[in-house]
Amino acid sequence: MPASGEQRGPGVLATDTEAQLAARARAGDSAAFEQLVSPYADRLFAVLLRLLGDRAEAQDVAQEVMLRSWRGISSFKGQSLLFTWLYRIAINEANRSLEKAARRGASVVIDDNVLAVPAAVQDEPSRQVEARELRRALGQALADLPPDYRIAIVLRDVEGLSTQEAAEIVGIGPAAFKSRLHQARLRVRAAIGDDVLVDAGR
Repeated sequence: MPASGEQRGPGVLATDTEAQLAARARAGDSAAFEQLVSPYADRLFAVLLRLLGDRAEAQDVAQEVMLRSWRGISSFKGQSLLFTWLYRIAINEANRSLEKAARRGASVVIDDNVLAVPAAVQDEPSRQVEARELRRALGQALADLPPDYRIAIVLRDVEGLSTQEAAEIVGIGPAAFKSRLHQARLRVRAAIGDDVLVDAGR
């Protein structure tokens, strides 16, 4: 079992220790539950931040995810990976938050600092400016996507999950997810422009 703060990668099978912790958590052991989910907390928060665009809102939703996970731990039988189960709860809670924001007429603003567009420290200033502009453009393009498309981009292209993993998390088949992701990528490309993407890859 990874120590608290260590990140377990997606797709890694549960260890015997994790299975034991899950069993203890289902029996009502809150300390075991905390030890079980803590390796995933930072990554779940990062996903929520990229989906919601607001740090305070992402923190609130992350707390709700942990609360719902604790309340629903009895339903986790180990038939799916723990991270898949947690991500599914996080996606559902993110959608709730986005729906509330839509009813209020609030717009999503994705902070360009939450998008990973690497720029080497030694890059010349002009390249660093281009990287910042790309992050800003990506953030706006992501914010403008419908939630389902935004989720597809974040899970597959930002988080690096496999199509199978991402499809399982959002509750659709791999073929349907591929179609959704394709449409999302087309919209991002149309919003940003091929020239920007090509320049960023140089």
